[in-house]
Amino acid sequence: MVVCHRFEACDGLLYRSANRQFRQRGSRTTITASVDLKPPPYPLNALEPHMSKETLDYHWGKHHRTYVENLNKQIVGTELDGMILEDIILATYNKGVFLPPFNNAAQVWNHEFFWESMKPDGGGKPSEELLELINKDFGSFEKFVNQFKLAASTQFGSGWAWLSPNAVNPLVWDYSHAYYLDFQNRRPDYITTFMEKLVSWEAVSSRLELAKARATEREMQEERRKREEEEGELAEKAVEMYVESNTDDSEAE
Repeated sequence: MVVCHRFEACDGLLYRSANRQFRQRGSRTTITASVDLKPPPYPLNALEPHMSKETLDYHWGKHHRTYVENLNKQIVGTELDGMILEDIILATYNKGVFLPPFNNAAQVWNHEFFWESMKPDGGGKPSEELLELINKDFGSFEKFVNQFKLAASTQFGSGWAWLSPNAVNPLVWDYSHAYYLDFQNRRPDYITTFMEKLVSWEAVSSRLELAKARATEREMQEERRKREEEEGELAEKAVEMYVESNTDDSEAE
């Protein structure tokens, strides 16, 4: 891990030391960074009886909150202050050499993703388009579910389990220690409950649509870039031909 010292530039990102991370107001220290603790998109008791309010109080109200508070302490007064969460993650990923705020930022995003991946009366099967993609990549929905359960049940310790055909973009996430208050050491029961009673396929479908829109936007940007490069090359050739023509005319005279 790269630890950046005061005013040291790390891969283009200026990361100031802790003594610059607070703004003094009188005799009190005030944290001014503003990554928010985003609540789940439902009341804390809405997932009962499958996930209790006690679990949400503990894992959202304590663990998630702690990651947010620690992240704000790390970024206040730095160039990261004021960035959206996704940009903080991208900046501090630092090509795999994580900068200090990366873990807290990534965990904040992970928790938001997890809460949004569930809903009251969840489970069932996804929409037609998403189901077709799952069948294409995994063979069938049942095979997908079995692979997901295997990935989650064999995750060592606490962590995140997810499946993707290219090992990059997750379809569903399962937070492995969020179940403990309700299921104790019965992880397989929690995984089954998550898939059958909690997962929000609507949230997954909306992420799919967003990913498709972003992919289309990237393709359009790439096409514009190539077109601009080609136009620039044509303009350079036109200037070169004009200069050569003038030179030939001068020699003829």
